[in-house]
Amino acid sequence: MKTFSMNATSEFHHFQGSSFSDLFAQDTTDKRYAFILNYPATASWAAYPNTKKYFLQDGSSEATKTPFDKVCQKEPWKNLAVLGDTLPGIVIIPPQKLLIEYWQEHFGFSYSNMEHIHCSTYLDELSYSDRFDKIITLFPFDHLQPQKHAIAQDTHYHLLSKLTLAELGVQCPKYRSYNLHVVSLQDIQLPEQFPYLIKTSHGLSGEGTYIINSKSDLNYCFEELRKYLDIKLLDVIIVSEFVKNVVQNYCVQFYINKAGNITLIGTTSQLVTPEGNYLGGLINYRETKMSKFFAMIATIGKYAHQQGYFGVIGFDVLEDKEAQLYAIDANFRVNGSTPLCLQRHTLLRLGKEVAKYSTDYRMDGTLDSILVTLKPELERKDFIILSALEKVKYGKIYTGISGIVAGETLEEMQYIEQNLQNKGLHWIG
Repeated sequence: MKTFSMNATSEFHHFQGSSFSDLFAQDTTDKRYAFILNYPATASWAAYPNTKKYFLQDGSSEATKTPFDKVCQKEPWKNLAVLGDTLPGIVIIPPQKLLIEYWQEHFGFSYSNMEHIHCSTYLDELSYSDRFDKIITLFPFDHLQPQKHAIAQDTHYHLLSKLTLAELGVQCPKYRSYNLHVVSLQDIQLPEQFPYLIKTSHGLSGEGTYIINSKSDLNYCFEELRKYLDIKLLDVIIVSEFVKNVVQNYCVQFYINKAGNITLIGTTSQLVTPEGNYLGGLINYRETKMSKFFAMIATIGKYAHQQGYFGVIGFDVLEDKEAQLYAIDANFRVNGSTPLCLQRHTLLRLGKEVAKYSTDYRMDGTLDSILVTLKPELERKDFIILSALEKVKYGKIYTGISGIVAGETLEEMQYIEQNLQNKGLHWIG
């Protein structure tokens, strides 16, 4: 392990680039690296299900599993959009040519480093080919050879666990963990008063997090946990106190390099449903001062570095009305709103200080027709398309879009979003 050389908090600087290639460049020159842009899955459609060791909770039954189009198309494409031109990106389903042409025009990258490997063979090809030495992942893959992971599998899995939060050294809600192979659900000590939280160890995109406000919530949660136990995808849960009087919900993101130095990526205000499901993020590139998070960033960064981690870290923070900050989750990976943060310099050059990212835009018609209808807004970067997937429902074609709306002020951004809505772009969150 290198000696720890964390830069002093007063020296934290914002990342000056606009792509993952730029962000990872400092750490990917010693070997041939590539980035798998999709998560593993446990569904029956997955050629390489993560059901052996590195469990993730992505749905308690086949009917509720995160679908193929989200895991393998919509989500990875939004990271591909801002991948840049040097770090190879592995996709198992390539986006349509029209989307790549839009990206080439609006982000300015060539996308010649996109590596399409078929979904039925990609982990075998990456494991046994000498083309790439190390693979950057969002989550450890059961079926990718251990020596190929850029971050050691056990280390990464430990860092991604909800149980690790208390080890990071920052203020977080009090919680207790229970191994469900040792303690039965009936014997878990639950708080006497609602609300509280029950979380699985590696829930994906809000899955596996249950806000318990009533006995019926608890019954539902226990039913879900039993289903996870039945399909052998769950070992440990935590029961956590609920932070009250919350005034803000942040996602704070930074990059830690192999030497232990930190670069700021950005802070978003999180948009979540009352049930806690993630909808997107809102950012003010100038006004959101990251200095109030510097102590937490330094502490989490130091822990990550000591564990041998390098890469993006995003941690979720609740601020209460007494201005107390509580870390409620830490994601040692590229986060959902990282592409939004990477637009900082592009949008500030255009005078656009406020931007909102969402995975849940939808518009009737094909991508081709949408690019025509929204041409003025796209050219002004009032709206930026990160990913787009054409679908059919009841015989009608529509396109699901992950995108960014941007304006000079919050009011202008909201006005632009309303105009986009008038043109047929709807936010279904």
